[in-house]
Amino acid sequence: MWKQCLKLAVVLAPFLSLCSCDNASDGPEPLVMFCAAGIKVPVSKIAEQYEAEYGVPVQLQYGGSGTLLTSIEIAKGDIYLAADSSYTKLAQKKGLVQETMPVALMKAGFGVSKGNPKGITKLADILNPDLKIGVGNPKAASVGKFTKKILTKHKLWDDFEPAVLLPTVNELANAQKIGAIDAAIIWDAVAHQYPEIDFVSVPEFEAEKKDITIGVMTSSKRPTEALKFCRYLSASDKGQLIFEEEGFEPGRGDKWAENPELVLFSGSMLKPAIQESILQFEEREGVRINTVYNGCGILVSQMKAGDNPDGYFSCDRSFMDMVSDRFETPKTISANEMVILVKKGNPKGVLTLEDLKKSGLKVGFSHPEKSALGALTKSLLESEGLYQSILDTGNVMPGSATGDFLVNQMRSNALDAVIVYRSNALSSESTSTDCDVIGISRPKAIAIQPYAVGQKSDYPNLMGRFLDQCVSGEGKEAFLKYGFRWELDE
Repeated sequence: MWKQCLKLAVVLAPFLSLCSCDNASDGPEPLVMFCAAGIKVPVSKIAEQYEAEYGVPVQLQYGGSGTLLTSIEIAKGDIYLAADSSYTKLAQKKGLVQETMPVALMKAGFGVSKGNPKGITKLADILNPDLKIGVGNPKAASVGKFTKKILTKHKLWDDFEPAVLLPTVNELANAQKIGAIDAAIIWDAVAHQYPEIDFVSVPEFEAEKKDITIGVMTSSKRPTEALKFCRYLSASDKGQLIFEEEGFEPGRGDKWAENPELVLFSGSMLKPAIQESILQFEEREGVRINTVYNGCGILVSQMKAGDNPDGYFSCDRSFMDMVSDRFETPKTISANEMVILVKKGNPKGVLTLEDLKKSGLKVGFSHPEKSALGALTKSLLESEGLYQSILDTGNVMPGSATGDFLVNQMRSNALDAVIVYRSNALSSESTSTDCDVIGISRPKAIAIQPYAVGQKSDYPNLMGRFLDQCVSGEGKEAFLKYGFRWELDE
């Protein structure tokens, strides 16, 4: 019974200390942050700097990444920072954390006394019976979990008997500092904080650096403020400067802006599927997305003329390929079927692509150079041997840049039949009242929609989180509602 009580006390300790904190009732309400002990030095400096600039205090609670993960299942808070992304991923899986951001990198190795008097040079030295080696508790500390993983991988864990097994990396470093052990397996950045300790790197640890990750807790009552601090802490020109000063390897952070403005280029056909996600993202993150909707041919021309959007949602991957040198590796999100849209009741009897040659028919195609829809329409009809023959009938009206414009022409009775995307046909309730949809069912009658982040964007992480919003459960439902087929590899 007493052992169970002790275990519960350890889990509840962060929560209890938060309840008794003096600054909880004075001044602005603080953000509550659970922080891995090994990251204490840079985070405390960043928190002080943030409060000085924006007047928002950050209440810090330190512990091993694993211990804190257990704590946040009980205690409420705003932010969780772990020394290893596996903990934040687990927190997300448990529904404890929503958004995450990369912060910095660390590697493990031996912390030894100055000059390395015991001559420790390789990982196998842990089996030397004359050496007292300390490691972190795998159930409590990130460095302990990682140590066990690497030693197990190299078949050393089962024969290893640590001199001490401690709950945080700081306690390991302190044990090494006072000479209680001959060496401790710790993070390089932690060793950097102790002038009495030298760091010995070994290839097995060097090959697998660990990424420090910060996340906003789902229990946060102020997620926008919490996200703002997380952006500040992980920003390349704010928090990461302090991390680098303290011996951490910085990650690819966004540039700092209190209220960032982002530019998104998007094919017009995606507008109904993503517009609600944009609004929700702007509100939660405290940012603004300036969206440019147009035919992808026009958007590509703008980019080739010098525009560099932060993100690009393309109507078809062929138009992403044209500007691939400007973007990170794209992710395929959805597919959209091309259909024939006709007047309600189909009075002209248009049932196939061949029927678009009927005499006296007024047909609308999108422009093959200004839009992905137009290019795919031309490619589809050429593969069927119909493109030129349909043009020769004189049925085709001047091409538009977007499918939406063609739909509006149908509803105003200016056209009898158009080739558009299924999403164009479903984007308005009045369209289903005024028009009928005829399926095409050809392999080439499918457009594939990829999304990519701009290589020159100042906000790559923000644009990555925007995609997360678009492909969340609610975001996915919007795509399906408008006739898109889901293609993202879950």
